[in-house]
Order: sequence, then C-alpha cells, then structure tokens
Amino acid sequence: MKDWSLLYLISEWSIRLVMFVYVPQRRSTAAARTWLLFIFLLPWPGLLLYWLFGRVYLPAHRIKMQERAFEFAHRAQQQIGERVTVDPELPAVFKFVPGLVHKLGDFGTLAGNHVELLTDYAETIDRIVGDIDSAQQTVHLLFYIFLADATGRRVVDALEDAAARGVTCRVLMDAVGSRQGVKRLAPKLRRRGVEVLEMLPVGLFRRNAARFDLRNHRKIVVVDGRVGYTGSQNVVNPEFVKGYPNEELMVRVTGPSVAQLQAMFLADHYFETGKVLDPKELFPDLIYAGDSPAQILPSGPGYGQENGRELIIAMLYAAQERIVITTPYFVPDEPFLQAIRAASLRGGIEVHLVLSMHANQMITQFAQRSYYDDLLEAGIQIHLYRPRFLHAKHLTIDNDIALIGSTNMDIRSFALNAEVNLLVYDEAVVQQLRAVQERYFANSERLEIAAWNRRPLSARVVHNTARLMDSFL
Repeated sequence: MKDWSLLYLISEWSIRLVMFVYVPQRRSTAAARTWLLFIFLLPWPGLLLYWLFGRVYLPAHRIKMQERAFEFAHRAQQQIGERVTVDPELPAVFKFVPGLVHKLGDFGTLAGNHVELLTDYAETIDRIVGDIDSAQQTVHLLFYIFLADATGRRVVDALEDAAARGVTCRVLMDAVGSRQGVKRLAPKLRRRGVEVLEMLPVGLFRRNAARFDLRNHRKIVVVDGRVGYTGSQNVVNPEFVKGYPNEELMVRVTGPSVAQLQAMFLADHYFETGKVLDPKELFPDLIYAGDSPAQILPSGPGYGQENGRELIIAMLYAAQERIVITTPYFVPDEPFLQAIRAASLRGGIEVHLVLSMHANQMITQFAQRSYYDDLLEAGIQIHLYRPRFLHAKHLTIDNDIALIGSTNMDIRSFALNAEVNLLVYDEAVVQQLRAVQERYFANSERLEIAAWNRRPLSARVVHNTARLMDSFL
C-alpha cells in the first residue's frame, strides 16, 4: 500500500514539473497561470483536461500538412498574378492596413471586385442554390455547420443536380460542427458523385486526430472560380437557436478576389487530402466585375499567432471617427480590451458594439457581460439586438474599411479556430454596411451604465466567475 502511495505521489510531482515547462509555451501568461494552478492542485484530472482542451498544437503530421497548405495558398496567390494588385486609396492613417493584411495572411489587395451584402437568411440560401444551379465546371463549399435539415437538403439537392450535369462538386464539413451532416448527408452525396471531406476529425484513439475544439469555422462558397461567398451563415435552418432564429450577414463577391477564396478552399482541401488539384480550371482569367478593392485574411494555427486579432487591434488604434463592431460573442483578451477602450477614450471617436440580447452559449454570454463595466465606463455604446440571435460578424472603421467574415471577437476565435475575413476598401460598401448597422441600432436596447450598475451582486459573481474560463484557452 505504501509503495502505491509513493508511486502516486511521484507521478503527481512528475506531472507538475513536466507541465511547468510545457504549458507556458506559446500561451498567454493568464492562460498558462490558470492551467498550471489547476494542474498543481489536481495533477491527474488537470492533465486529462489539458490533453482534451488545453493543447494549442495539432499533431505533428497535421502541422506539416498545415505548413504545406499555407505554402499551397502562397503559390496560388502568386498564380493569381500581380496585374490586378492595387494600393487602395485610403487616408494616410490607414495606408498600412493592406500591407499588414498581406504580411499576416499572404494575400494582396485586388482591384475590380463587386461586393454585395446579403442580410436576408432565406435569400442568401436562394442565391447560393441559384449559383450552384448555374454552375458549369466546379462547385466548392466549406462550412463549419452543414446539417440535414430543410436548408441542408435544398443545398444537397442542388449539388446532386450539378454533379449529374457533370459539374465537379467538392464539400468540406467540419467534423464537430457538421457531425450530423457528415453522418447523414455525406454518404448520399458521395453516392451521387460529390466529394465530401470531414475537416479536423477527432477521436481519443484516432491517429492524427485534432483537438476537438480546434475547429475550421470558415464559410466559403466558390462556383466556377467566378462567384464567391463568405461571412457568418452556415448551411442550417435559421431556427438553429431555439426560440430565436439566427440573423446573419454574408457577402457575394464577383471579380478577382474570388480567386483568393478559391485558394483558401483549395488549401483546406489539401490539408485534408494532401492532393494538389489542377489549377487550370480552378483559377479562370480574372475579370473586373466592379470598383471595390478587396483582400482576404485567413487566420488559424497555420497563419501565425492570432493574426486576425493583431489586425483588428491595429485598426482600432488607427481609427479617427467611428468604429462599429458586430459580433455574437465578445470575450476579448487584455490587449484587445485596451485597444477598444483607448479608441473611445481618445475623444472624438464613436465606438459602438452590437451584441445579441439572446444567447446560445450561456457561459460565453455570462463572461461577455463581465466586460460591460469597462466598456461602458470608457464611453463605448453597447447595443443589445432584440429581434433574433444576431450571429453576424463584421466591423467598419471610419468611412474607409469594412471587414466581414467568420471571426467572432473572442479569444477562441482569435487563437484556435480557422477563420476567414474579407476586407473591402470602398466607401460605398462601407456605407451599405453602415445602413445595416443603423438598422441594428434601431432594433436594439441601448445599455445604460446606471441601469447596468444596479444589477444584483449574484449576477456580478456569475459573470466574473464565467470570465475566468477564458484563461483555459
């Protein structure tokens, strides 16, 4: 009995010493401190939970594949060519942004795009299905959530019809977000000639499996290499959140920037298969479709540490007039919180944060509310959207820059998820997005600091306790 007790004691101290060295690597100080405290108090449970939730890294095989996928995207960018690369007309304070995006994500700014904002949920599905119905060569879909409901079946029917016409169709579904779709839709699609791949498969004993919460959160559609979609909407019924249907914002893009969305899809396809697809049919000649300069910024473990967050923070410090951020989840780290507060405290800058009054992740919403004191005291206007669960993710900086994509303004989205965002440097597009934002304001409850300060002590305790969970990233 004494021997077993001694062995157990030795094992606990071995875990503590090893993890003391391992945990702080490439991790924020707060996250490392929280994990180490947990592991020192409960070594074996802490080790198990860290193995399931805490590892920042992919398996070695997948790290190599991600590096090669990044190189693939880089080569695709070179193939897109330099003839449409442009330095967009921006105020002096924002001249650095396109270059920073290029440095962080390896995609330059391309001229000649037409960018259309889609705010109606059903219409967005109609447009995607319509473009699939018109496809002649290829259809590529990548979604975090793709379910076997009415919406999913509509898209599946369109894919099956396209495949029957001889169109090459490829679908990427996240293994966790689209678990139902992988199980129920993928076999049917494969029988009809549609390639379906499961992204970042998970499993305790599965070789090269990913950490289960390290997800591909992107939403990308590319049809014939000429029409692209990205944004916040998944292939799922809007009533995905019970009681309050989702409200989303997607962009439909035509023009050269579609080639960048294509490159991202192909990079993720390569990440899962290791196969290089023939680029001739996938990158048709670039055709000007409008007047909007645009570029994409991918983010995730293969693109440097939290590059999306770094860009947004830099733009917050550069803003001169107005910042509007719309996100369903707002759980910032300290640098992000400092940047948004500093923007408001500089004076002369309106800072608006549009959040959903309703929630589908209770702990996240509690953690989010713990930041309201700091935000309101800095003069930031918080708008709580009433009609639906607002799942849209976008921001505008002054009248000059619009960012629309899949990234939430939270630590998980910045540090763990594979995301994609489209930046548009066109005042006309910014004004269209501002009109959407004004509609949000009109249908929101403005949070007042006096009313917020009257919340009960129990609510403060719950919110602040939930906030501690962010450090486990």
